[in-house]
Amino acid sequence: MASEIPSALQGHKYISLGTFRKTGAKVATPVWFGEEGNKLYVMTRSDMGKVKRIRNNPQVTVAACTARGKVIGPEFPAVARILPSQDHSRARQTINRKYWLARLPLIWSRTDTYVEISFQ
Repeated sequence: MASEIPSALQGHKYISLGTFRKTGAKVATPVWFGEEGNKLYVMTRSDMGKVKRIRNNPQVTVAACTARGKVIGPEFPAVARILPSQDHSRARQTINRKYWLARLPLIWSRTDTYVEISFQ
């Protein structure tokens, strides 16, 4: 069973999503996120490196950060899952509720992948 979203992440605009290369090296990326229940949702494009890394290794780390990616809180282990297309609208709604800029279709027209993050 998944754990609750850590309180250290709540109320922040960005999270640092750490994904892992095959060599084990961590790559951290600042991303917007939506929250629902005990899961976080992130939108991205399928051709981005983080998607490839999540396909290879679903273990990720999550920490609150600034827009430039400077971590400002504790880091938490989590598991990421690339959502099937039928779940995209629900994930998108969590992000749209939090960020008004995410509602502009022209800016995000190439977004075609959503990631669900559960805490261990």
